[in-house]
Amino acid sequence: MTGDQIASLAYLGLLLAVIGGWFFAQNRKSIGKTLQMALLWGLIFLGVIAARGLWDDIRTTTMPFQATSQDGFIELPRASDGHFYAIINLNDVPVEFMVDTGATQIVLNYEDAKRVGLDPDTLPFLARAETANGIVKIAFDTVDNVSFGPYADENVRISVSKAEMGTSLLGMSYLGRFDLLQISGEKMTLGRGTN
Repeated sequence: MTGDQIASLAYLGLLLAVIGGWFFAQNRKSIGKTLQMALLWGLIFLGVIAARGLWDDIRTTTMPFQATSQDGFIELPRASDGHFYAIINLNDVPVEFMVDTGATQIVLNYEDAKRVGLDPDTLPFLARAETANGIVKIAFDTVDNVSFGPYADENVRISVSKAEMGTSLLGMSYLGRFDLLQISGEKMTLGRGTN
């Protein structure tokens, strides 16, 4: 637990003690009813905390996922943050990507690079890329296979970033393989002439 989290808990505990003390002082004549009300508010408070803690899990399980239509097109729904996300298998390992038309290549974060069987600790991070967050060091490598819906590619060049990245990026070197890349409303559609 970090120092900020401990301080927040201490603050919440103190606030709860002050409010609880005032509440009991105001209602000391009807202590049974006061305890019932305190218990009810305590349960509501715990419910709100539990819902807040589980919000990311709930959001991920209820958010719409990519789909492949009968004619082979891949459809990606717009996420609540305004971006489009895709699950793509690299070396048979599913990786979540944020579609980024401003990125030149497929850019893996350190963790995803390890998960797909690369060894980022041994890669030479000699190249540099200019990003919205400044210049970052990157290394180049190749993944044996990439499968996305009905489409499969072999020996795909990728880059691995040394910067802190929450999600790997799906850039133009891969998006350029598609004949169709269309955004219409809340949906991005990708497709190739031949599967």
